[in-house]
Amino acid sequence: MDVLSDVISTVRTGQPRSARIEWHAPYATRFPEIPGAKFMVVLQGSTWLLTEGAEPLQLGLGDVLFLPRGREHLLSSSPAAEGGVDCSRALRDAVTGAEPVPTLVCSRGWARPKEMPPGPAFGATTVGDGDGEPSCVTVGGSYDASASTPHPLLAELPSVVHVPAKVGRGSELPLAVGLLGRELGANRPGGDTLIPHLLDMLVVYILRTYVEELWQGHEGAGCGFAGALRDPGVHAAIQAVHRDPAHPWSVAELGERAGLSRAAFSRRFTSLVNQSPLAYVTWWRLTTAARLLREEDAPISSVATRVGYSSQFAFANAFKREFGWSPGRYREAARDLTESQVPAVPPTP
Repeated sequence: MDVLSDVISTVRTGQPRSARIEWHAPYATRFPEIPGAKFMVVLQGSTWLLTEGAEPLQLGLGDVLFLPRGREHLLSSSPAAEGGVDCSRALRDAVTGAEPVPTLVCSRGWARPKEMPPGPAFGATTVGDGDGEPSCVTVGGSYDASASTPHPLLAELPSVVHVPAKVGRGSELPLAVGLLGRELGANRPGGDTLIPHLLDMLVVYILRTYVEELWQGHEGAGCGFAGALRDPGVHAAIQAVHRDPAHPWSVAELGERAGLSRAAFSRRFTSLVNQSPLAYVTWWRLTTAARLLREEDAPISSVATRVGYSSQFAFANAFKREFGWSPGRYREAARDLTESQVPAVPPTP
């Protein structure tokens, strides 16, 4: 896989938990911080985003919101809302059904599945609560973070990434938003399979749009992992590591891939990625190993070999330094706990 696809496939566990929400004003709903990434698209109307320390931001039709580190935020029908009601538990309970993206109705601090009538279980007790045309419709969700250090690209992103509907002529993101909106609004054959893939595609397009367009206008443009992906030489070296993590990479060989001398490549790589080339190789090997342990039943010795360790003992020591658990205990925890419960920071064994 290419680097940007790897960011998605290795920093989350399982499929995204998503919901389409019909908002009926007035509303003010708080979403707590989570160990993962959140995303949202406005499909109809507009809403206000409130985050601590920032001015209220109005999100309009087609706007996309991405919170790479799961920052706490408030969605409100008014820019002057305070506090907000935490509906996260109600939302979690509502999205545990068979639908890949259920539709919820939210207003006045409550949330209920669209097909359920108002009642005390959901907080809406007045006949007609949630009826009528919603003032805003969104689709959003979250990715659980895997138990690893965040990918450098996600770590350096702003805590709130707002992608306006008219982000640029070259971006495919509006097309992805349109496809997702049409699938959610219709009960067509194959939708249950297609929608989760469209959500994955949406996040890839968000990151691509940031790297190719939004990043250039930010302070410090030219630095960071986004800059590394735009640097032909460093990008070629990173791509090589991602495609073959088991290869015994040296700084000199990676420098050859980049078309630079060993010293020049090492300086360039470290200034962009904020870690040395071989430190990145080690991190990527262990991050790949964690994904293999979660998703496959291969022996640990096989996983070690596939990520470049000839000694299972050396692999186990390196893995424990990175994650806090031995490979075996990490795999057991991933099996025993639900995907949403795999901790981002493992407890002390």
